[in-house]
Amino acid sequence: MNELLLARLQFGVTTVYHFLFVPLTLGLSLLIAIMETMYVRTGNEMYKKMAQFWGKLFLVNFAMGVVTGIVQEFHFGMNWSEYSRFMGDIFGAPLAMEALTAFFLESTFLGLWIFGWDKLSKKLHAATIWIVAIASNLSAFWILVANSFMQSPTGYVLRNGRAEMVDFAALLTNPYVAVQFPHTIASGLATAGFFVMAISAYHLIRESNRKFFRESFKIAVICAFVSALAVGGTGHMQAQYLAKAQPMKLAATEALWDSANPAPFAIYAAVDESNKKNTAEVAVPGALSFLVYNDFAGEVRGLNDLQAEYAAKYGPGEYIPPVTPLFWSFRIMAAAGGWLVGIASICALLLVTNRLESQKFVLKAALWTLPVPYIANSAGWLVTELGRQPWIVFGLLRVDQGVSPNVPAASILTSLIGFTLLYAVLIVAAVYLMSKFARKGPIDVDHTKSSTVVKEATLWS
Repeated sequence: MNELLLARLQFGVTTVYHFLFVPLTLGLSLLIAIMETMYVRTGNEMYKKMAQFWGKLFLVNFAMGVVTGIVQEFHFGMNWSEYSRFMGDIFGAPLAMEALTAFFLESTFLGLWIFGWDKLSKKLHAATIWIVAIASNLSAFWILVANSFMQSPTGYVLRNGRAEMVDFAALLTNPYVAVQFPHTIASGLATAGFFVMAISAYHLIRESNRKFFRESFKIAVICAFVSALAVGGTGHMQAQYLAKAQPMKLAATEALWDSANPAPFAIYAAVDESNKKNTAEVAVPGALSFLVYNDFAGEVRGLNDLQAEYAAKYGPGEYIPPVTPLFWSFRIMAAAGGWLVGIASICALLLVTNRLESQKFVLKAALWTLPVPYIANSAGWLVTELGRQPWIVFGLLRVDQGVSPNVPAASILTSLIGFTLLYAVLIVAAVYLMSKFARKGPIDVDHTKSSTVVKEATLWS
């Protein structure tokens, strides 16, 4: 296990941990803002209690997201100094904007929201959580601007061995951002919708606070159904864009070794990466061409042809990413998405026909669906990042060129083990706190006790 592999493992582990909390932050902040707006418009105290109850769970999740995210920034200077040297002029700008226009904004107004229930007017207090929600999603936008450059560089020149920005507007209008950002927001809303659905289902099964959790379930199922469909639609847009911008990633996720017209969509494939072929395959003829071109006729370029093209363009080397994990990560993501659409549809139908609470097995299915959006999010992240290999900045800098040259493997291994164990403890703490608050229900929700949530989350962090 050399320095490169250990550095990749460490960044991968910390990012997966961090990304467990990010989508829920994006989506739940918006749902809470909607709930409090309903309270302001109707004067119904139940919606106020809903904002406070789900806000407790949001605070724990937010605290864990901050704690796990801060470490990632240290990686750039510690393990990836050559990447920082090469990309600092470009990567630093959106990260600075994220801190100045998003993180500081959401942190400040989250404090006002926590402690301002009796000190601000209803409308002004509701405005604070809307600012938190907007700032959280704006934060995602800036991060995706930085990531999209790594996926599809634009607005730069190469000077003195570095990528230097010449057009900031080009970074903002990068077509990759246009397909990544909506997909990320939809994924966050889907995660929040199923999160609220699952906890509401738990209480409906136990027949506790039925009116409160029935209304919570209603709001959540609308969000979950619409956003799950949006995830599929925006994911389809991404696949079509990948065919132009990163055909190697698309071919790897489909284990398509040879160019084909029309191209099949493989449901199952026994991938033989050493011999660059599939030893067995179950595929739908022409389906991949249809997904890419909206037409059953159309060439999709294969891995072998792209490898030869990249070797001629970038020099000798292996440019095919790890096909097996990409192939199955995509299918896990797609299967999870299908399940989410299905369970949301069934729950919405039963809710409209007033049969939801009598169908305990459906409520149990909604409860046990809670891990599914998290699995889909992690699988989607793996597809996005593994599919770019061996590039850390596509077409400009390989991963092996971005690692720090003078950090010994023993040091990386020690910190890798330490971070992994620490994050495992944090995950247990987060699950414990959120389970504790979720099981209590809205009875114990009191805005005068909001500081207790912050103190407990901080203590565990």
